[in-house]
Amino acid sequence: MNPNESLMRRIHNDLTDGYDEELELEIEDQFVDELSHPNPAAQALLREDRRTYFKELFRLQGELVKLQDWVVATGHKVVILFEGRDAAGKGSVIKRITQRLNPRVCRVVALPAPNDRERTQWYFQRYVTHLPAGGEIVLFDRSWYNRAGVEKVMGFCDDEQYEEFFRTVPEFEKMLVRSGIQLIKYWFSISDEEQHLRFLARIHDPLKQWKLSPMDLESRRRWELYTKAKEVMLERTHIPESPWWVVQANDKKKARLNCIAHLLDQMPYVEIQRPGVTLPERERHEDYVRQAVPAHMMVPDRY
Repeated sequence: MNPNESLMRRIHNDLTDGYDEELELEIEDQFVDELSHPNPAAQALLREDRRTYFKELFRLQGELVKLQDWVVATGHKVVILFEGRDAAGKGSVIKRITQRLNPRVCRVVALPAPNDRERTQWYFQRYVTHLPAGGEIVLFDRSWYNRAGVEKVMGFCDDEQYEEFFRTVPEFEKMLVRSGIQLIKYWFSISDEEQHLRFLARIHDPLKQWKLSPMDLESRRRWELYTKAKEVMLERTHIPESPWWVVQANDKKKARLNCIAHLLDQMPYVEIQRPGVTLPERERHEDYVRQAVPAHMMVPDRY
């Protein structure tokens, strides 16, 4: 094998390693699919569906890179809210959106419960600090709509605070839009049966048990209260300046593809032509001698 062939093979292997990250994320879904479809013919169909899914996902992620370049070049500002019940798949679609993007351009905000000081602030204050500057995309994994959902259902806010939220949030969002921020809101919708199944999967998967909090478990008991709160929220905050978009999320893979494709349709991005890149020759100095790293500092080769 000549040096050029060897170099190209190494570059190919490096690219393959990058795509393996996505495959690793999908292993759990494949395992569940095969358990639920023991029939060989059904499994063959699933494998074909999976190939189609990956092909389309990688294509959409390529478009997301073009979108990112356009956002940077134009100074566009984007906020995307992801809301939905626990285990609805918000986190998994956020992972696929950000997976190939520059974290300095596209960042995720997932705020914990407010501390004692934050509880005394204007309700929206702690979210404002995370809003984008020009050329940035911010994805909120849950957002100020906590007040309309979990806080209402779990009794963490009183009726006056709840009503004040609905009086304020349309004006707050209109103000964001007037300031030049594009605001996109997604609600991930799953059925009662699907959430039940996903919770059971988390309970029996030691790698996922951390995702189940006492609040998540309580949300199962209060399913109908959450449904009512969601209906009120969508009715009172679906405004022309920042409408809600509902993602049918019982099928995780379809939900990811549908959401990303829809997101791309929301912005008039075009491919930004990048200047050609030429790797410069490394400078070499005859008087430089590389120092050996002490053996005690080396990570053992266990694999």
